[in-house]
Amino acid sequence: MDQEIELDLRELIQIIQKRLWFIVLATVLAVSIGGIVSFFIMEPVYKASTTIMVGKPADYIEGNQLQVQDLNLNQRLARTYGEIVKSRKVSGDVISQLKLDFTPQQLKDKTSVDLVKDTEFITISVTDTDPERAAVIANKMAEVFRIRVMDIMKVDNVQVLDDAIVPTSHIKPRPKLNMAIAGVLGMMISIFVVFLLEYLDSTIKTPEDIEKYLGLSVIGTIPIMQDD
Repeated sequence: MDQEIELDLRELIQIIQKRLWFIVLATVLAVSIGGIVSFFIMEPVYKASTTIMVGKPADYIEGNQLQVQDLNLNQRLARTYGEIVKSRKVSGDVISQLKLDFTPQQLKDKTSVDLVKDTEFITISVTDTDPERAAVIANKMAEVFRIRVMDIMKVDNVQVLDDAIVPTSHIKPRPKLNMAIAGVLGMMISIFVVFLLEYLDSTIKTPEDIEKYLGLSVIGTIPIMQDD
């Protein structure tokens, strides 16, 4: 059994070695294509973020309550406010005020809202191919959100901690990662093609192939004569 496994492994290595040039070529080609697409075709995407803090509304204050209770209340409000940020009303106001050529759904797809765990903070992030526009939209989103909260919940308990600034580096594409993934995929596909070609190739090239495919023993071979 061990001998059969060793023989099969040896055959696999021989198959790879026979067409190693193809595997290397396909891998290099895949890495090159991944680099070209990342550097010259894919448009850079930038991300700008603003942070806001949710405080407890005045209506909820009843004497000297425990700070833990206040914190839990604020955290629940933060989740509620996170849904308001992603609402069509907020997106529609931002689009109208900035005169953006987006639909509310498109702006929503560009916007993410993250609740900082166990805190009262909400981070609003906007991605866009224009870094300046991403920062402007994020700041306007926080501004419109604050106004909407006042209208909907009749409270004024939202403060902007950090305004969004124009990002200087993009978050996508990531050339090195893309090239690495392309290289791995290129190598895997080329190895699969090599084994597929070997499987489909039923021609007899060596004495071992006669024994393998025909079940016959080789009793002699005729050498190729070279002319002097």
